[in-house]
Amino acid sequence: MISNLGRNFLLAVRDLGSVATFGMSSLAISVTRDFSIHKVSDQIYQIGVKCVPLIALVGFFTGMVLGLQGYYTLVRFGSEGLLGSAIALSLVRELGPVLTAILVVGQAGSSMAAEIGVQRNSEQIDALETMDIDPKGFLVGPRILAALISFPILTTIFDILGIYGGYFTGVIVMNGDGGTFWNGVQVSLLWGDIWGGYVKAFFFGGLTTLICCFEGFFTHLKSSAFGARGVSQSATNAVVISSITILVSDYLITSFLL
Repeated sequence: MISNLGRNFLLAVRDLGSVATFGMSSLAISVTRDFSIHKVSDQIYQIGVKCVPLIALVGFFTGMVLGLQGYYTLVRFGSEGLLGSAIALSLVRELGPVLTAILVVGQAGSSMAAEIGVQRNSEQIDALETMDIDPKGFLVGPRILAALISFPILTTIFDILGIYGGYFTGVIVMNGDGGTFWNGVQVSLLWGDIWGGYVKAFFFGGLTTLICCFEGFFTHLKSSAFGARGVSQSATNAVVISSITILVSDYLITSFLL
């Protein structure tokens, strides 16, 4: 049992080092040698723009649920005036960056892993190497750069619409006081709260995109199946591992920032 535990720990450390090396080399090659603003902008469209409707819809309804639950909880203690503060802090500190990252991973991350996995199985990546084009700088680097730009913007959209969703439920539906709501939002939100949310969004964007690209890039080594089944397995693993990583790293970052 101890031997198996040690073996699994060493494998985990090896995989962690492989992912870190893979990400740093991809960024270095993409920025220094194979940088292309066209490739980065195309990935911003794929990762960021295409996810805006999903982020907006989920953000607004998340705020509505927070407003409803928060109102019925706070009214028991006669503290319904704190509803704006509770919603704003919950969204900006935690729910905004975490839910945004999970949603983007589910939509863009799985697609990313599957696309690179298909390119690996169809030998397109081998063809790039044959033409002396580094596939990491060509395929992975632009995606990481695009994610570092897109995730904070998507988190901002989620937070703003979430706050408006809470206003809709807490003020318009439940007949709360609008002035008290917005005053609570303004007074409670400090720059440290906003900065902490952006730190999480930036970190989640780079880490999850790296994991999804890594799973797709090494589909032929990490999947137990071949062909379409192997690509599907890589996409599933990318989403699962990324989601777990988001939650674990969220706790670690929150502990460090508080």
